[in-house]
Amino acid sequence: MPNWFASGGADYARYRPEYPAVLLDYLLSITPEHHHALDVGCGTGQLTTLLASAFDKVTGIDPSQTQIDNATSHARITYLQGPAEQLAQALRDINLITVAQAAHWFDLPAFYREVRRVAAPNAVIAIISYGVLNPDETLRARVRQFYYDEIGPYWPPERQRVDNGYADIAFPFTEIPVPEMAIRLQWDLDALMGYLSTWSAVKRARDAGQEGLLTRFYDDVRDLWGDPVQTRTFIWPINIRAGKIG
Repeated sequence: MPNWFASGGADYARYRPEYPAVLLDYLLSITPEHHHALDVGCGTGQLTTLLASAFDKVTGIDPSQTQIDNATSHARITYLQGPAEQLAQALRDINLITVAQAAHWFDLPAFYREVRRVAAPNAVIAIISYGVLNPDETLRARVRQFYYDEIGPYWPPERQRVDNGYADIAFPFTEIPVPEMAIRLQWDLDALMGYLSTWSAVKRARDAGQEGLLTRFYDDVRDLWGDPVQTRTFIWPINIRAGKIG
């Protein structure tokens, strides 16, 4: 078995799903001005780079220097290392503030104070997550067993907020309606296993000595898959809490 379960920042950048253009279209439609976007908890820049295609300037912030070091470069993006709860003092007049797949780690009251400090008039905030991947019928039962039952105990408690689409977090802003949307990708076996290797629960299971559990899952999926270069469809529902800050 390839050593899928020993990934780092480079694997995160390579295997994490990219957001679809429909998400950008939605964010642009609810944001009156498109001068400066701020992506907090940006990771390696999956959403940051999408924003850079439409905003004059984008700032990406993440507490992990490793993630920043592996982030996708772009002429209109400035990456900063730092916490969500203490944004750079120089940041001002931000038109759109996004958080993608990261808000469950934040001290939200402290973060929201910073949001109001850096926001421009008529600014918008969007807290974004994608749910559990939904494979095709061939793999669905085995992947769900792995996610919920086998590595379930290794997910941090904060993960439940992601699975709930952040529906239960405090959100003290004027909410904006959000249409249904999803990430849809065609992946071969290597891409799937690379993605799963970035899950924090997989890393915790490996650190707890559960290599056998991970190996059995890989073997089962390989047998179900067939030709490993064959691609299969994977879908993630996108969940968004969007609101007007002012």
